[in-house]
Amino acid sequence: MSSMLSTSRGPSPKRPLSALSGSASFDPSDATHAADQHPVLTKGRVAVVTGAAGGIGSAAARAFAALGMKVALADLPSSSTQLDALRKELCAVVGEANVLVVPTDVAVFDDVCRLRDKVYEAWSEVAVLLNNAGIGGAQDGKRGTSWDGLEAWRRVFDVNLFGIVNVQQAFVPAMLHQENPAMVINTGSKQGITNPPGNAAYNASKAAVKSLTEGLAHDLRSQPEAPVTAHLFVPGWTFTGMTGATANAAKPAGAWSPDETVKYMLTRVARGEFYVLCPDNETTPEVDQLRIMWGAADAAQGRPALSRWHRDYKALFEEYMREGQALAADGALGK
Repeated sequence: MSSMLSTSRGPSPKRPLSALSGSASFDPSDATHAADQHPVLTKGRVAVVTGAAGGIGSAAARAFAALGMKVALADLPSSSTQLDALRKELCAVVGEANVLVVPTDVAVFDDVCRLRDKVYEAWSEVAVLLNNAGIGGAQDGKRGTSWDGLEAWRRVFDVNLFGIVNVQQAFVPAMLHQENPAMVINTGSKQGITNPPGNAAYNASKAAVKSLTEGLAHDLRSQPEAPVTAHLFVPGWTFTGMTGATANAAKPAGAWSPDETVKYMLTRVARGEFYVLCPDNETTPEVDQLRIMWGAADAAQGRPALSRWHRDYKALFEEYMREGQALAADGALGK
């Protein structure tokens, strides 16, 4: 094993590579939804998608419709034009009776309860609850930093965290009483795991989503014969409105499209995986895992917070990444 993993190298993680496995890349064109392997992702069942007007949300809605599922689309009233266009598109796939549009601000609990009531009145069940609504900052684009942007902090947490809390509180009790299995998929972020500097409010909200979803998974499996599972969906670099996508902008080579990201997510969820950590054309699963383990070792080994970006640890981190990726390329991980 490399010298950088030796305990004599005090600041470096101790044997951090033994947990790595899998290939260094993923071709999303090879993925299948595996609908026949999971009773939730099947024709005639119901999917509810928040943040459905664009990006990953609209891609997920299309994917669910392609599986023959009924789809409820929820997003802000201000996105009515996009929602109506998506409704028409999905109606052509699954029929008008199988598409429902409910303008919803997930930060408002009464809105979420109205969404729940309309879905259950129409179809009497929910098979997939995709909590995807999210924002990066305030409406004026301002981010919440460590000592500035209080309104951005409030709005980001209202949507990214309390939006999911509201939806879970409204929907999960009803889903627990269904006869058929169901799943809750919460959209997190790698920024909520590795915590890169620059957008403290967003990072903190997504870290809370990770914690919330882990707690949900534990609570669900602690319920006798609970028919509901929870999954944390962590996209990689995906070309959406939040990351600079516009009508005239070309997708960067390193990014995945929303369709590719959703296809990967559904493949992993169909296998029953809780942590769905998506790669992209620039970041492999191994790179993600190495970064996550380095960050966890900050606390375990008493390094400075966010040592990956600390001037005294920058060179050590880069060496760690080089060695880890070399082991991945040689197929020597865990040996």
